[in-house]
Amino acid sequence: MEKSNEDGLSEARRYLTDLMVFEGAKFVVPIEVKAEKASSPQAVESTVDPMAPAEEVVALVGEEADADAAPIIGPMAPAEEIVAPAGEEADADATDLPMPATAIVAAADGQAAGQVEEPIADDGNALDIFRQQICDCSKCSLGSTRQNFVFGAGNPAAGIMFVGEAPGADEDRQGEPFVGAAGQLLNKIISAMDLRREDVYICNILKCRPPNNRDPQPDEIEQCEPYLKRQIELIQPKVICTLGRFAAQTLLRSSDSMGHMRGQSHQYEGIPLVATYHPAALLRNAEWKRPTWEDMKRVRQIYDGVEL
Repeated sequence: MEKSNEDGLSEARRYLTDLMVFEGAKFVVPIEVKAEKASSPQAVESTVDPMAPAEEVVALVGEEADADAAPIIGPMAPAEEIVAPAGEEADADATDLPMPATAIVAAADGQAAGQVEEPIADDGNALDIFRQQICDCSKCSLGSTRQNFVFGAGNPAAGIMFVGEAPGADEDRQGEPFVGAAGQLLNKIISAMDLRREDVYICNILKCRPPNNRDPQPDEIEQCEPYLKRQIELIQPKVICTLGRFAAQTLLRSSDSMGHMRGQSHQYEGIPLVATYHPAALLRNAEWKRPTWEDMKRVRQIYDGVEL
């Protein structure tokens, strides 16, 4: 009986420690969530109180191509039972499922479809060379509406690779992924993992922002996913962490909801893959923070064996 009490106390202490890391100074919702003024009429600017209930948090607009009108989910609903909201967490219609990637990305826009790219010698500059080869891409309509091509950022030899959906308004302006409010939260997630943003690599399925942050279209994914595939080949991460429904569905060729994909063992071409919620979704739904932290602990454990 005494041993049982000790086990219960140890488990409680572990839970409280995790909660402090996730909710404490290292891992809090950014103070201000800036709404994109030029987006839908429902968009508003607001200040997010990290202690406010999830239903009182204003949905983030224009961040990493998250949904324009995602419903708020009650804080007591288990993540596994949530029918994913529109945008980051919604189930895709069959017609919207990601299309298979082409065989391999062309070295330049003028290369014929299906032609295999010659391998780039990995001399430390291979990733930058590849970026220069594709940064003027105009294979889909997004090439004519973007401000900046958002290739990716981070350590070119990273062991952890985060993959989101598509650039948002801030990313389109700055040419770097995850720099808005959701990006600030991702930085704090990485810090809570005892890592720095410079230690990991961050990118998206799409390299250009979809107008009004709509969902990526199948033809856009078909043209852009080979670029991501090549980035993964060059970086060779030990683990991939997908952020949000679209990224997970694309790499896993799945139509499952986020609630069903997370917590499962996945692989992408032999690389362990952990699917979790998009940081923008955490700004709206506080109850998803706990399962997200469990996913991040798993990412760190796969990466180098460290137990958070």
